[in-house]
Amino acid sequence: MSTRELDNLVRIGQLKAEPRNPAEFKRLLDMARTRLADAQLVGVSREGRFTSAYNAAHAAALAALRWHGYRSENRFTVFQCLTHTVGWPASQWRVLDAAHQKRNMAEYEGFLEVEESTIKDLCGLVAELIDVVQSTAQSP
Repeated sequence: MSTRELDNLVRIGQLKAEPRNPAEFKRLLDMARTRLADAQLVGVSREGRFTSAYNAAHAAALAALRWHGYRSENRFTVFQCLTHTVGWPASQWRVLDAAHQKRNMAEYEGFLEVEESTIKDLCGLVAELIDVVQSTAQSP
């Protein structure tokens, strides 16, 4: 992936350039896998499974960003950068942005309505993201 766009985000203060840390990358990807597994547990509330799926998405997206040597403190930016870190089109990362908006409503306004189908779709997308991020790290 080209880092020109990511470097531009550094220049405007949306990202920070930091050396790649393979141990951190592995921890983030492991965290994403664990949270994805939690999101699929029977008997956990829909809200709990949604939150776990969302956190898995964030950990995987952050792992992709860290693999390329960048960091962001803004969750939206982490998802937006998937275009540059793993080549995802906006149609894919915007699903994660919609989950981010739901997460913010829950965190800051105490409101979360989430359908079972939303959780299932989010889990499928997160599983795909984890695989893509892992593949990105294994390619030369």
